[in-house]
Amino acid sequence: MPPISPLMTRRMALGAISGAALMTVLPAHAMGQLTHVRVIDRDRRRALPLYHHRGELWLPGEPGHRYALELVNLSGERLLNVVSVDGVNVITGESAAVHQSGYVLAPGQRYDVSGWRKSHREVAVFRFTSLPNSYAARTGRPEDVGVIGVAVFREKLRQPAPPPPWYPHGDLPPAHGRSAPEVQGKSAPWGAAPPLGTGHGERERDRVGSTSFERASRRPDEMLLIRYDSHANLVARGIVPTRHRRPPRPHPFPGSHPGFAPDPFWP
Repeated sequence: MPPISPLMTRRMALGAISGAALMTVLPAHAMGQLTHVRVIDRDRRRALPLYHHRGELWLPGEPGHRYALELVNLSGERLLNVVSVDGVNVITGESAAVHQSGYVLAPGQRYDVSGWRKSHREVAVFRFTSLPNSYAARTGRPEDVGVIGVAVFREKLRQPAPPPPWYPHGDLPPAHGRSAPEVQGKSAPWGAAPPLGTGHGERERDRVGSTSFERASRRPDEMLLIRYDSHANLVARGIVPTRHRRPPRPHPFPGSHPGFAPDPFWP
């Protein structure tokens, strides 16, 4: 019988989706069958684009910017989302494993995972930073910096689960308020710049509660994966396509003009 584990919930975003051509930009979200994920640049207030490259999803992060993982439960039942950043569980700070604590979202609920959990009331914000300054590297675990993961579990039900809701035209479910979810208790450098990681930023208020959650299976029902690095590194790696503009044609008499006073350039 799968173990019964205490849990906590929060807002989170991440994901993995398949099926785009090499070096193709995808919508700024990853849609699984159970969980929808976006990575939000909190300083620019926009979702970061995702690029499909050799079977993986990549996103360009901006050094120094705060970010959050927005999760949406697409199912008609509670889901447990075990979230890792740089190979570290975002709630417990342990080297991540799928059996650990995670965030529990109600049907249709959205939540933003915006930092490393410090208590039921606070997180230390996620902030893109250089690999040596990442939380994982500063705690002696630099090997998996640059990856975000979510393992999604269904709940073991004592009665038949309700049918999943239907959303026309692929729309997301309506947000059930931004209520806090509950939490489960208990590379080699390459590219044009140093690899990007996630730092342990300033603390901010973020309240969660606790709950119990019995997993329907010991194995995740869905696994979502996103890799990230700086925009410069992704361009250098060929993951983000560059837009080459045709150079202007040279003019033999660049100082020539019709012979009258031109209009001034207004600031």
